[in-house]
Amino acid sequence: MTAAAPPLELPVPQRRKRSKDGRDAWLLVLPALLPVMLFSVYPLVYGVLLGFTDAEAGLGVETNFNGVDNYVELAGNGLFWDSFTIGLVWAFSVTILQFLASLGLALLLNLDLRLRWLARTLALIPWAMPPVIIAIMWQLMLNRNYGPVNRSLDAIGLPNGVNWLGEASTALPVVILVGVWAGMPQTTITLLAGLQSVPAELGEAAAIDGASTWRRFWHVTLPSLRPIVIAITTLDLIWNFNSFALVFVLTAGGPGGTTMLPSLFAYNEAFRYGNFGYAAAMGNVMVIVIGAFLFLYLRGQMRRRLQ
Repeated sequence: MTAAAPPLELPVPQRRKRSKDGRDAWLLVLPALLPVMLFSVYPLVYGVLLGFTDAEAGLGVETNFNGVDNYVELAGNGLFWDSFTIGLVWAFSVTILQFLASLGLALLLNLDLRLRWLARTLALIPWAMPPVIIAIMWQLMLNRNYGPVNRSLDAIGLPNGVNWLGEASTALPVVILVGVWAGMPQTTITLLAGLQSVPAELGEAAAIDGASTWRRFWHVTLPSLRPIVIAITTLDLIWNFNSFALVFVLTAGGPGGTTMLPSLFAYNEAFRYGNFGYAAAMGNVMVIVIGAFLFLYLRGQMRRRLQ
C-alpha cells in the first residue's frame, strides 16, 4: 500500500501580498499623515477656495461664490502690486546679502581658530530668538532719541538723530539689514556643514599645483558647495518672501507703505477691513509665485541629477 502524497502548498498570489503590504504601510504612515492633512493641506485648500468667494467678517454674513471677481479687482489694484514689488525687492535683497554674509562667516568658522566653539555658539543666537523679540530689540537699538545706534554716531561726530524706521528713505534698507541679521544663522550653519564635507585633499592638491587661496575657493570649494547653495538660497527666498512677523513689528508696512510686503497687505485687507475672500485671493497669488520658485528649484535639481 502506497502512502498518500502530502498536499501541495499553493503559493500566495503576489498581488494579494503586495496589497497587504500596502495596507500595513498606510497604517504606519497614517499617524504622521493626519496632522499634515489637518494643519497644512486643509488650510491651504480652504484658503484657495475662499479666494473665489465674497467672504467678509461678521456674524451671520452670507458667503457666496463669485468666481474670478476677486482676481479681476486685484489685477487693477495698484497698491497691491506696489507691495508685491516691495516684497520681491525685500526677498531678493535679503537672500543675496544673507548668503554673502553667511558664506563669509561660515568660511571664518571653518578655520582652526581658538575658541571656535564659542564663535559658533554665538552665531546661533539670532536663530534661537523669535522674530517678534528680534524686531523689538532692533526697534530699541534704532530709536531716534535713546537708541545706541544714534548715540554711537553722535559719539564719533557723525550725523545722528535719524529716525531709521520712520523715514521713507531709510526704512526699507534698515529692515533689509535686520532681515539679513535675523536669517544668517540657518544659512551659516548649512554652509558650514557643506564646507566640512568638502574633501581636504582637493584643496591640498590645488595648493600643490600652485593655486592661490582665491583660486582654490573659486574652483574647488564653491563648485563643491553648489547643490547646498542652490537649496539654501531657494529656501531662503521662499521664507523671506513669506516674511510677516519681523516687518510687521518693525514698521507695520510704513512709513507710507515703503515696507508694505504682500503678506502685510493681505493681513490688513483681511483683519483690518474684513475682506476675507479678497485677502485669500491675494494669498493665492502669493502661493502661485512661491510655487514658481519651487518649480524652478526642483527642475534644476532634476537636471543636475540626470547629468
